[in-house]
Amino acid sequence: TQSLILVDLENEKILHEMIIPKSWYGLAITSDGRTVYASGGNDNIIRAYSILNDRLQKKDSIAMGSLWPKSKISPTGMSLDEKSQQLFVVTKEDSALYVIDLAQRSSKKLHKLPCAAYTCLLSSDAKKLYISLWGNKSVGVWDVAGGKMEKNIATSVHPNEMIFSPDQKLMYVACADDNAVSIIDLQQEKVIETVLTALYPDAPTGSTTNALALTPDGRTLAVANADNNCLAMFDVSETGKSKSLGFVPTGWYPTSVRIANGKVYVCNGKGLTSKANPKGPNPYSRKPDAEYIGGLFKGTLSIFNIPTKEELMNYSRLVYTNTPYSKDKELHAQGEAGNPIPRNVGDASPIKYVFYIIKENRTYDQVFGDIAEGNGDRSLCIFPDSVTPNQHALAKQFVLLDNFYVDAEVSADGHNWSMAAYANDYIEKTWPTSYGGRGGTYDYEGSKAIAHPRDGFLWDFCARKNVSFRTYGEFADRDESYLLSLKGKSSARYPSYDLSIKDVYRFGQWKIDFDSLISLGKVPHMNIVRFGNDHTAGVRIGVPSPAAMVADNDQAVGMFVEHLSRSPIWKESVVFVLEDDAQNGPDHIDAHRSPCLVISPWTKQKHVESSMYSTSGVLRTIELILGLPPMSQYDAAATPMFACFAKKPDLAPYKLRAAKIDLSARNVIDDKWSKLSYQFNLDKEDQAPDLLFNEIIWKSVKGRNTVMPAPRRAAFVVAER
Repeated sequence: TQSLILVDLENEKILHEMIIPKSWYGLAITSDGRTVYASGGNDNIIRAYSILNDRLQKKDSIAMGSLWPKSKISPTGMSLDEKSQQLFVVTKEDSALYVIDLAQRSSKKLHKLPCAAYTCLLSSDAKKLYISLWGNKSVGVWDVAGGKMEKNIATSVHPNEMIFSPDQKLMYVACADDNAVSIIDLQQEKVIETVLTALYPDAPTGSTTNALALTPDGRTLAVANADNNCLAMFDVSETGKSKSLGFVPTGWYPTSVRIANGKVYVCNGKGLTSKANPKGPNPYSRKPDAEYIGGLFKGTLSIFNIPTKEELMNYSRLVYTNTPYSKDKELHAQGEAGNPIPRNVGDASPIKYVFYIIKENRTYDQVFGDIAEGNGDRSLCIFPDSVTPNQHALAKQFVLLDNFYVDAEVSADGHNWSMAAYANDYIEKTWPTSYGGRGGTYDYEGSKAIAHPRDGFLWDFCARKNVSFRTYGEFADRDESYLLSLKGKSSARYPSYDLSIKDVYRFGQWKIDFDSLISLGKVPHMNIVRFGNDHTAGVRIGVPSPAAMVADNDQAVGMFVEHLSRSPIWKESVVFVLEDDAQNGPDHIDAHRSPCLVISPWTKQKHVESSMYSTSGVLRTIELILGLPPMSQYDAAATPMFACFAKKPDLAPYKLRAAKIDLSARNVIDDKWSKLSYQFNLDKEDQAPDLLFNEIIWKSVKGRNTVMPAPRRAAFVVAER
């Protein structure tokens, strides 16, 4: 639910809340405090509200174009010129600058921008408008009177929120992908200082600097680090000589900070913690308070006094205590002597070839809930050994991980987490709009540069270290249209996401390619393989049943491991298998808990490992094997999976388990669930509503009259034995 909330700052209480059907970043208020203008998101409108008797009242709206998807505009930040009765608005879908004539209630596009814009800021003399070009590394300067783009001022990466100094001689620009604030001298129109906001020097990307505030005297700057869950405080009283004052802990993913009346106000975009959802899912009731994973992030407003010097010291200690990342962890990972997983980047490993298999959307209990040795709930298992005999056999022969969590909520951020150990501010701030049915496109698997992390993906890090790599279907369509960095590094015959193609067919295409590379002695050291049919296609009549599609996926994994284990490079190989996200399925611990397999002659045999691992931990393990540095603060902080590995190899090959069900079994029941399945867009992953889709899969296995138990969510998990 999105809403506009009016808060009484003196008494610190909510006065009124008004639901907004569609919205996004972007607010402007008149100097008399009586009118508020707000972005209408993909409704492509500016919403106007009155404030009367401490209540919000909707006045009207100003159209900027037709509704989504006929027009793709989506207003973002805005700046009000009351004297001329003009509202300048920038957009993120058509990447443009608009002006709204408030007297005429009309809109006009002024200029096409090079990329999505975050916000705009009008100078006090209304002569210049500054535009943060979110997808670039610059701030645009618009000449208001001349009606032209005057110049671009280079900044750090992903400029977003901007504020002026009190005298308007300086402008501070938050830059999310660089952990930085660019300070611009507005007379020289250039950056004169870059303030780094991370907790450690030269930290990888991952702080997500995305909001700013100054004290009224302009001497102290507060900066919101969304992914560090803190404010960074700076003394900026001397131009060009800013000094760090310390850090203040906040809630989860702070997206806005303001200072007024001696107090600091922080909006925490994801609230305080993950939580269980006892009210759901029961999507058929259409209750407005149904607890969906994307709706559990209840924003909060933190209010506290501007910290004293002594308080800042204590707050800073707390921030460092709360933060798993440190420079020492980045340079020297956890581990043990003699383990095949090195502790330091560049140290040798007996493992030379990594195979990284990405699957789609399952929780631990959905697949491994029936394994007695692990912390599972059999009642939640819908794809047991009878459907997934190979994954069960592999978990039992090698390592069963029963405390593994995906870092993502959905596939939009999941594939970036799986390939970069980070989802940047663009992804985090746009996927809820798309998944919430408020418009927007799926921009998250290489198709839009603004969604790329600053330093690239796993293959970019491989290229910099001369580590050979190849991808099969992940971030690469057959025409290689997405990422130039993958050109020539993907198999032309290997299909990407397409539920009409069996994963066993994909295995066959990989096998042809692999055998050719083996014969040439040119198998890449990093291999990424996508087997995604465990996503399933619901219960559409005539298509393979969910169980058949998951069984097909299981066979592909088993065939893959068997073939690799009989190859000449098996003794130097490791296979990691994980889901890009768990997609809100049921699990008795947390909806992020997911299956993960670690398969190698060097892994322990018949071992249960309950250490807490995550997607970022898998990536850190891969990086240490291949001699790659961490890609973000998340994998730099993650614990490598050394506890899964043995000091001596067992070279016994894996033997494929035959499928126990018909891989061609089709859905035959024609009812409301099958009809509902046809309403979903399955051409791209996660375009179907995940709660409803998981419920349908549950009913296909457990029976049409059964009800899927509620997914659970927790901030911290202790595995019980």
